Amino acid sequence: MFRRNKSVEDDKTVPTRARPLIVEEPAAPAAPEPQGPERGPSSSETGPDTVQPAATVPGAPQPEAPEPDAMPADGSALGPADAGAPDPEPPTGPEQLAPLNGIADDDIAGLQPVPGGGNAQENVRLQTLHTACELARKTIKESDADLIALAQRGRSEFADKIETLAKEALANGEIQLSGLEHRAVITLLMQDLFSDARQQAEEQIQSQRLEEAQAANPLAPPAEESPKVAANRSIVTTAKRKLQPMIMDRIDVGAASALSRQELARELTGLTAELLVEEKMQLNQLEQRDLVTAIVNDMVGLGPLEHVLVDESVTDILVNGPHQIYVERGGKLHLTDVQFQDDAHVMQVATRIVNAVGRRVDETTPLCDARLQDGSRVNVIIPPLAIDGPSISIRKFSDKKITLEVMARQGNVSQEMATVLSVAGRARINILISGGTGSGKTTTLNAVSQMIDPQERIVTIEDAAELKLQQPHVVRLETRAANLEGQGEISMRDLVKNSLRMRPDRIILGEVRGAEAVDMLQAMNTGHDGSFSTIHANNPREALTRLENMVGMAGINLPARAVRTQIVSAINMIVQVSRMRDGKRRITHISEIVGMEGDVVLMQDLFTYEFQGENEDGSLRGEFKSSRLRPHFLPQAEYFGLGKTLLGAIG
Repeated sequence: MFRRNKSVEDDKTVPTRARPLIVEEPAAPAAPEPQGPERGPSSSETGPDTVQPAATVPGAPQPEAPEPDAMPADGSALGPADAGAPDPEPPTGPEQLAPLNGIADDDIAGLQPVPGGGNAQENVRLQTLHTACELARKTIKESDADLIALAQRGRSEFADKIETLAKEALANGEIQLSGLEHRAVITLLMQDLFSDARQQAEEQIQSQRLEEAQAANPLAPPAEESPKVAANRSIVTTAKRKLQPMIMDRIDVGAASALSRQELARELTGLTAELLVEEKMQLNQLEQRDLVTAIVNDMVGLGPLEHVLVDESVTDILVNGPHQIYVERGGKLHLTDVQFQDDAHVMQVATRIVNAVGRRVDETTPLCDARLQDGSRVNVIIPPLAIDGPSISIRKFSDKKITLEVMARQGNVSQEMATVLSVAGRARINILISGGTGSGKTTTLNAVSQMIDPQERIVTIEDAAELKLQQPHVVRLETRAANLEGQGEISMRDLVKNSLRMRPDRIILGEVRGAEAVDMLQAMNTGHDGSFSTIHANNPREALTRLENMVGMAGINLPARAVRTQIVSAINMIVQVSRMRDGKRRITHISEIVGMEGDVVLMQDLFTYEFQGENEDGSLRGEFKSSRLRPHFLPQAEYFGLGKTLLGAIG
């Protein structure tokens, strides 16, 4: 059971569908005429669908329940004066569709017979209408009708299409309704479907406008939300803070955790509606949906972060404590109005993230690297190391596949540079991708890796798995932190050594930052051509210096010349990526390592980016220039039949 079993004393509420969401105070009754103690309401004063509430006075003796044979068909308790009266005739004509007591106008699910109450004919009518609505709605959902486009054209065209599909559904289901009943079904379907379709249409239009504005001016900050949206968010946040503890008290957490996200949302919808009635809180349909979504996000998702995770324009999410969350759009940071409740709320989300990948974050291990299910990279650091509260940094990767052609269209590289990188990937060139934090190293590596032959066996090694290779034969390895006893740690160097025994055609290191540089260079020198890796550096020459220093971190005492010789023989190309001040990522250098002269490593630039100025919109103006030098890896490109393509791209 999703809900906990409640005792009789605790069960003081009635189902929501048996009463309206908005509770109105009854009007003061007129002074009744004097009557005998045994005189009940006459049959002319009560309709067949009326349920008379029994007036009770605390401490006063209650009247005895009538005998079963004195109970009318509708289950209401009539007085002795009416006990023998015949049942009234069922209503005909317009009275056949009397208001449905206790059901909101737009609540199709509320068309359910009331168990143990109401007369039999009314229950049959409710069941028929409910079946008709559900059948019609299912047919409409399964049809190829574009409800969003119809909603944009107007209510009239939308209603015509709904009526046509509903008639078809009712005819196929052999459900016959009167004219008024058919009109009631169409009205309920319109109220249930039109608002959702119109809302989705408005969201699509707003999203399209934002994308167009962002494309026209990448540096422009995101549009501020309207006061109406801000007020809606405030209402939902207030309701969530009040109702969520009550919901957690009433549900079986174990059973809830076994449900899928959709099933959990469906169960919580009814429970939330009941609690809103109990607390006399009035929320419209959209606000109730947002409330349930927020609660589900807290229970099985990432809480407030779900709102920004679905935003395709966001590339980084930076949580600085519970009340300060920044996002990166178009290479620029923007402060959002998304907030957590407190530090404990942030810790709850952080713990859920790291536990999903078998890691932990607590006072003994206050920092941790992890990943989300979509491969986005996560770093968590908590007090006492983070002074102002838990900090979460998420590098979000787009679901859209970034290729070299896409990068060329976006202006990240020139078409000629994309061709050279494509040839290098196919010709099994060892490539080191260099750049600063957030410059696009991993994105570039993913794009170049798409040139790898699908028949090759690839082993990837990362601290937190984030590479998205498209080839079918990929083995993904990930490091492991030590346990509480300080044992069981598996470093990247251990994985590199192990990968050499796995018969890889190529080895790809997500990032080289320590002693594993020695094993990477040895792997590149021992038959694993076409291997890739990334490194943090500001330019190609500095990347070689950092790589040389990392070899020294392994504790191997080698002369500088020997280390540089091994680097020259292992690495063929360095690709430098930079995030410039206009927020755009560009490949600024494609450089080759051509050999050594004395103790100096010789390099040549095949392509460079030259800054020329700034446009009126704040974007930088520049040019990708070819050096027109003969590539040093031309013989290897010719071996793979790509020599002419390479020379054509160089110019």
